[in-house]
Amino acid sequence: MIDFSYSRLNKVDDAHKALTAQPTAKVVGGGTNLIDLIRSDVMHPRELIDINSIESLKEISSLANGGLRIGALVTNSDVAYSAVVESNYPLLAEAILAGASPQLRNMATTGGNLLQRTRCSYFYDRATPCNKREATSGCSARKGLNRMHAILGTSDSCIAVHPSDMCVALAALEATVEVSGPDGKRSIPFEDFHRLPGDRPDLDSNLKRDEIITSVDLPREGYPLHYRYLKIRDRSSYAFALVSVAVAIELDGSRLNSIRLALGGVAHKPWRAKTAEAKLAMKNIEDIDFSVFADEILAGAQGFGCNDFKIPLAKNAIIRAI
Repeated sequence: MIDFSYSRLNKVDDAHKALTAQPTAKVVGGGTNLIDLIRSDVMHPRELIDINSIESLKEISSLANGGLRIGALVTNSDVAYSAVVESNYPLLAEAILAGASPQLRNMATTGGNLLQRTRCSYFYDRATPCNKREATSGCSARKGLNRMHAILGTSDSCIAVHPSDMCVALAALEATVEVSGPDGKRSIPFEDFHRLPGDRPDLDSNLKRDEIITSVDLPREGYPLHYRYLKIRDRSSYAFALVSVAVAIELDGSRLNSIRLALGGVAHKPWRAKTAEAKLAMKNIEDIDFSVFADEILAGAQGFGCNDFKIPLAKNAIIRAI
């Protein structure tokens, strides 16, 4: 493990200053992914900025518009077992509890969950080329062991997937990420927070280097009646998704007023197909061919050999979840 300095700060503004002053500094919350990356020699921060003393980031609070604000330092467990989340946003609770283990959920934070890195084995293996770890070195996964890799939104530079379960539900719920930096605060729609790999797979999100996440805000509508988080994985617990589906539906009798659906395990970010969703609005649910709907969501999907099976798996998972 590399040498690094450590500072514990209790103000958001102080964190901005520290990030600006030290280009290789990293913010640490729960540390459940960051410490692994340091130990694996993948990341080399010269300073760790511990923000766990910023109490304002540990709160779950109601918003004036009827929505819910989840502080960046609220643990995954505290979100999942929050009474208001369980009653108003059960899709989010279900997704969180499908991931990791109780021990990890007790430490992992909301902000850290959004910023966790891919679990692509080539990213962690410094003996192999990886554009995400070292720009222009190549993508070993494209012609390698790519069973867990992306089928949507890929590029010649990277076919890694985002590993989070929580983020798939947040994408379906159309959350907003609140961030703070030296230039002030800004709100990022969840669908714009994470990036597709393009030619810069080293950039997982649109968070600037000197910004920190302060909260994730949920809209008023949480779809508490008709929802499902379906996770297909190799074993029943403590495993990353081959394919996951977060779906929330608003029904009026047999009429489908709206549907929101996001996929995990298939792309560099939680995958939405809002155009396909819009086509189903206000239709009688008995008249909808969900097989056609699934095909529209997966339009352009491409396998790379070992992961070809993900395309039919994702289609069946979408239909099953609905």
